Amino acid sequence: MLHIEGLSAWHGEARVLREVDLTVERGEVVTLCGRNGAGKTTLLRCVMGLHAGQSGRQSGTVRLDGQDLTPRKVHQRARLGLGWVPDDRGAYATLTVAEHLTLPPVVGPDPWSLEQVHEAFPALYARRTSPATKLSGGEQQMLALARVLRMGARVLLCDEPTEGLSPLLVQQVGQILRRAKEHGVTVLLVEQNLHFATTVADRHYLLAEGRVVGTFDNTDIRSREAELLAHLGI
Repeated sequence: MLHIEGLSAWHGEARVLREVDLTVERGEVVTLCGRNGAGKTTLLRCVMGLHAGQSGRQSGTVRLDGQDLTPRKVHQRARLGLGWVPDDRGAYATLTVAEHLTLPPVVGPDPWSLEQVHEAFPALYARRTSPATKLSGGEQQMLALARVLRMGARVLLCDEPTEGLSPLLVQQVGQILRRAKEHGVTVLLVEQNLHFATTVADRHYLLAEGRVVGTFDNTDIRSREAELLAHLGI
């Protein structure tokens, strides 16, 4: 579903990604893990087309379901089914919760209905007339996920969706990602919480200094925990 080949990226003269190869199969949840500064968020931004939009440079190929995304702008990638869930949640102060869920266009063949969204995110239904920036951090994270599922995104690019959340909300995020997977949604996830990652993801890529230095499934994480923790500096 998502195929990255030879992806390199720069911030000014600093090279952030170095010839990254990565594949996410249809319906898979795959985690990007690594220390801060390893290039995880930059990789997601390259896939979405946001890195070049900030005057960054990149090379290599990103394909979505066989289509080369290189010449496509951010909004075109979104209409092809990429859903962006940023770490800052991307809430607009001038829009209510309901407007966040109804204004974006439907881009996929199987969007979540408002009824499905309200069932999965009851707090958003209760706050539907509130400005989105008045929500708590956890509620804004739920809104960021709900928005792209409502659009029918086929691939979710999630940048640390559990950061700063309470254990209960982390569980809820996990439930939503597993439910999305059951609906055939593909997820590429940046996540520092390894325990959470093993509950939702099928495979894990380890990045260090802009390179993929290892791939793990959940069994590997248990058997190679010392190696992985050494890379993560934990």
